[in-house]
Amino acid sequence: MAENKAYILGTDREELFRLGVQHQVWAEEAQQGWKSANFKAGQTILDLGCGPGYCTKELAFLVGQKGEVIGIDKSEAYIEFLKQVRQNYSLNIRAIHSDFDQMALEPESLDGMYCRWALAWIPNPEEILAKVHKALKPGGRMVIQEYYDWSTLQTEPRKESLAKAIAMALKSFKDSDSEVDIGRHLPKMLHDIGMKIVGFRPMSKIGTPDNGVWQWPKTFFESYFPRLVPQNYLTDDEVRKALSEMGELKKIPGASICTCLMSEVIAEKV
Repeated sequence: MAENKAYILGTDREELFRLGVQHQVWAEEAQQGWKSANFKAGQTILDLGCGPGYCTKELAFLVGQKGEVIGIDKSEAYIEFLKQVRQNYSLNIRAIHSDFDQMALEPESLDGMYCRWALAWIPNPEEILAKVHKALKPGGRMVIQEYYDWSTLQTEPRKESLAKAIAMALKSFKDSDSEVDIGRHLPKMLHDIGMKIVGFRPMSKIGTPDNGVWQWPKTFFESYFPRLVPQNYLTDDEVRKALSEMGELKKIPGASICTCLMSEVIAEKV
């Protein structure tokens, strides 16, 4: 598949850095989910939609030399990056370049699965979850962290051009054949394929100019807004004004950004 179609934000070095910023903001939440699911040494864990492997690496240290992490992603560039990580740290990682529709998983071979921001971008999440369900051992657990309400992304104070650009970003997601707010549908989907919901929690963060959370929406805006121009959601001038207002916002005492509401679902195969 064409590499530029693998991700809505591409897979270049700029996006690699942005994903690193994103992981730093949400790493604590990921680790809390793994702890709640009792991921541990010796297990085989699937990292579904692993990207360049920021979580895959941490999971590999968690499962240790007697365990294994399987990282699957549709970006060949990211899988090659993950292979280099595996070599550099001598980790038990199996890095697989595959579309979720084509991935091959052995029945009852997995102790667990972790997935973050992958199901929001595909048209058939329930079908993919069913494939993973078959690959889980009885008692195996899924930890899934996805958007519950993307529309909660907003700034205080409100900036009109920035608010419009954020709204157009959401519209571009809603116009696609996937469901960006997949998090709200996961409990029913997982129940319907035979999973028991054992955990469901909201996750949200507020960024201020002096904390690291601010960098997450900032780097997203800088990367995604320009991509909305050729899609006819924004003009070059509207992007310029929106990013300029983001710069102005940083200078306002007490300014904040409420990020998208996320949810975590932990489900067990019974």
